[in-house]
Amino acid sequence: MPYEWPPLVPGDPEEIARRVAAVLDDAWGRLEAEQQKVIARFASNSRAPYTMATLEEFKQAITHFRRRVDQEARQFVQRQLPHLYQEGGRRAAETLGVTFTWTTFHRDALQSLAADSYADFLRRSEEAERMATQFYRAARDAARREVPLLAAGNTTAKQAAKNLADRLATRHGLTYVVYRNGARVPVRAWAEAATLTKSAVAYNAGTLNRTRQAGVSVVEVFDGFDCGWTSHQDPDKANRTLRTVEEAADWPISHPRCRRGFGPRPDATPD
Repeated sequence: MPYEWPPLVPGDPEEIARRVAAVLDDAWGRLEAEQQKVIARFASNSRAPYTMATLEEFKQAITHFRRRVDQEARQFVQRQLPHLYQEGGRRAAETLGVTFTWTTFHRDALQSLAADSYADFLRRSEEAERMATQFYRAARDAARREVPLLAAGNTTAKQAAKNLADRLATRHGLTYVVYRNGARVPVRAWAEAATLTKSAVAYNAGTLNRTRQAGVSVVEVFDGFDCGWTSHQDPDKANRTLRTVEEAADWPISHPRCRRGFGPRPDATPD
């Protein structure tokens, strides 16, 4: 993935996360609105051709959501990640009394980080797309098989049409993204959390890689007072402890929205 050197400077990580979340939430809201149009078609016992036309609009909304996720993910890894990696590297360099430059070592590290971050964004969005696609297929099948059997104007047919619409709405609601483990998460929430997580990882990667490059093998951890090393509940508390660079690279953060940071400790040696 190409970069501009030096990296373009975007905004504050939290501001960027809110913007990305808002864009994807808006695209998902459009998808949900198109779904409601499809359900309304079924409830009104519209003829199959009209329902199919509305379904195509819903399908286009799925494509629009996918395109927005891809656009936001690409912009994020091309602009925000290099900026934060560089900031982390510069901070470590200042502490050590050296400089930070974009050597091949750092460019390769960023390339790997960017590829992982981009893939993670797409993985997170796949569950959302899977839900939307399931609805599309269920509604398409109903339009082809069930709608033609409903006699227009008949009271029983009207009730059957309403029951069909209610069934689709209940089984395929898009208010939340329901993951395979049962978690129910709004699109805005996962987009913001993912962006903040990758931002923290990028900054810390810059810090740790510049520290390692300087031949320093120990860092001091700065974290929330109660934050554990491998998870927030881990009894091994992280704040103000000394860890090797390798240990820190394994756990650059311990949970979503983690504010963990590291400082080089050239005066310390591994235990």
